[in-house]
Amino acid sequence: MSGHTQHHIVPLRHYIGVFVALIVLTAATYLTALIDMGPLNTPVAMAIAIVKALLVILIFMHVKYSNRLIQTMVIASALWLMIMFGFAGGDYLTRGWISG
Repeated sequence: MSGHTQHHIVPLRHYIGVFVALIVLTAATYLTALIDMGPLNTPVAMAIAIVKALLVILIFMHVKYSNRLIQTMVIASALWLMIMFGFAGGDYLTRGWISG
């Protein structure tokens, strides 16, 4: 076994920057919850949550520096999750049509 794996060393300032970004985005989530935007409350909160999740996945889980196989699996998992949310959302939205 002569194979060596290369590890990407991320500078500490990147972790601190991501931490600060996550704190700012958490504050943004809180502040948007206080503002009544009508039907836009949920999409704005979801957009902020997606950005936070991407930061955690890419930087803290080191997917940004991983090989193509791991990146492909992460993308496939995210697509599958969106499909499942789509099915659940479609089921929820059509329940009012059934009378009984």
